[in-house]
Amino acid sequence: MKKSIGAKTFAMPSPVWVVGTYGENSVPNIMTAAWGGICCSVPPCVTVSLQKPRASYDNIMKRKAFTISIPSSKQAVEADYVGIVSGKNADKFAVTGLTPVKSELVDAPYVGEFPLILECRLVQTVELGIHTQFIGEIVDVKADSDVLDEKGIPTLQKVSPFVFSASDKGYYQMGDKLGEAFSIGMKFKVK
Repeated sequence: MKKSIGAKTFAMPSPVWVVGTYGENSVPNIMTAAWGGICCSVPPCVTVSLQKPRASYDNIMKRKAFTISIPSSKQAVEADYVGIVSGKNADKFAVTGLTPVKSELVDAPYVGEFPLILECRLVQTVELGIHTQFIGEIVDVKADSDVLDEKGIPTLQKVSPFVFSASDKGYYQMGDKLGEAFSIGMKFKVK
């Protein structure tokens, strides 16, 4: 029998994404966010939810753009740090040694060292309690060549992203592949 534990943010897992924005005087800023995901296929869109006091919140509202830099598990320390401190008080790029790269397509920077980048144009905001959900249309995806397969598509194994668990506030590496999506469940399809 299941036990009720109340209304909590325990959807598992959450992605670890680093949101890139420009602040005042075009100063590049990044912050880690775990409240995000894919929200539309056509056009391709992602959503990320931020609280109003965050520097990135104001930056997105002013510039109407953001990037999502997806760190590999070997970059967990840097990704954690940029989620701990505020861009109002620290130059996170300088402290971590990460490199801001100016997007040529949207008015936001991304992290040069992270293997997978989503460049997003803000298309909508939704107010939800203490968070604002930013919906961004993906205008381009950039990937390091060493994380691409023979078809030029990034693979989970090569990107090696990690995830966040809200229930124990831990980071976890991704595991083994279980099977092909839209295939392994076919045994239940009525013929």
